[in-house]
Amino acid sequence: MILKEISGRWSPRAFSNESISQKELNALFEAARWAASGNNTQPWRFVFAHKGSDEFDALLSTLAEGNQVWAKNAPVLMGVFGRTRHEYKERENPTWMYELGLAVGQLGIQAQSMDLYLHQMGGFDPEKMAEVCNAPEVYEAVVAIALGRQGNPEMLEEPLRSRETAERTRKPLSDIAFKGRFE
Repeated sequence: MILKEISGRWSPRAFSNESISQKELNALFEAARWAASGNNTQPWRFVFAHKGSDEFDALLSTLAEGNQVWAKNAPVLMGVFGRTRHEYKERENPTWMYELGLAVGQLGIQAQSMDLYLHQMGGFDPEKMAEVCNAPEVYEAVVAIALGRQGNPEMLEEPLRSRETAERTRKPLSDIAFKGRFE
């Protein structure tokens, strides 16, 4: 049996307006901090902003219009960046994105355990995000995240409302796990 925090994970678009405390955010970042990384380089960085701040509006402006429609209601937005080069030898880090994914995955599981939800987005302008977040050149913007507590799907316009309430589906294990070789 898998953890309920894993099987219960999903990406809502309807967020309540209840704020997220710094203590709650710190717990999420602490979970990410403990993710595995080669030589313990921890190449991930999270830039976050609370709704109502100039920084939130700046992060929101980096999102694709279709994501801005609903993400504007999340209490927290994040830009997630990865360091593409090792700090200690200044050479390419071929696994930086994998390691960043582990950190975001752990952050997500921690969020679920706290009744918080993430919606990760690839629909954003990475260059604009790097600019508004003042990211050093060795960091690349990888994903945007809306974070909050689950809201009422009725707050969404169609077709988002229907997508929010649709049954969740996953591919069968036989499509993703193969013994010895692809079949």
